[in-house]
Amino acid sequence: MAGIVRIDDEVIDTDYFIRTLKLTGQFEGLVEQLVREKLTVLAARKQVAPLPPEEIQERADQFRRIQGLHRAADMNHYLDALGISLDEFEDFVTDGLYHERMMAQVCSDAAVEQYFKLNSPRFDSVEISHIVLDSEGKAREMMSALTDDPDSFAEMVAEYSVGEARENGGVIGKVLRGSLRPDLEARVFNAAAGELLGPFPSADRTLWEIYVVNAKHPAVLDQETAVEVRRLLREEWLAARAQEHIIEACPAR
Repeated sequence: MAGIVRIDDEVIDTDYFIRTLKLTGQFEGLVEQLVREKLTVLAARKQVAPLPPEEIQERADQFRRIQGLHRAADMNHYLDALGISLDEFEDFVTDGLYHERMMAQVCSDAAVEQYFKLNSPRFDSVEISHIVLDSEGKAREMMSALTDDPDSFAEMVAEYSVGEARENGGVIGKVLRGSLRPDLEARVFNAAAGELLGPFPSADRTLWEIYVVNAKHPAVLDQETAVEVRRLLREEWLAARAQEHIIEACPAR
């Protein structure tokens, strides 16, 4: 069991460190990140051309400059303090480059355009606002009032809505498909701009919501959508890679 840090005579070791991560809920997130990175590197080593030594050296030099390690002796002292060998550092740099290469290939502009073309309906968006009431009766009365005077929606939110919905006149803003619960999403995306929807009860039926569709936006491959497409490409690619390996937690010692 390796020590990490000493406070007076008490040593915080790796077992204590891992136990703390688990109890604070940080362990699973870190493990998932490590697994995702390792899956990417394993795939890259099979699919990406070998990295030239000069590129690895350039990235290592960049790391040194960022850390302010201007001499070779400074770098050696830095690694010694971390308990990391030069070979381990080179592996770290190389894996980072392979990871970047693989993700650049998975999320290339051509891949983004193709994914969007095949899945464009899922990137349709709507702009919505809502008002939240604390009883079905109030919600139905409000629905009737808003039907007669839809332009008073923001005013009604400010006067009658409960909770955070009062902020910004009840505006939720732009949402993509998959952002709302299924029963609501189907109604919202099939509604016309300006249409009122509801009232919808919360799961425990203590609150009731009325929505208005402020605007509808057919899918466009803009910068915001491209970011989401790249996220989906990464997630779907990683899910596929995970199926190619046996991934299991090691038993505790």
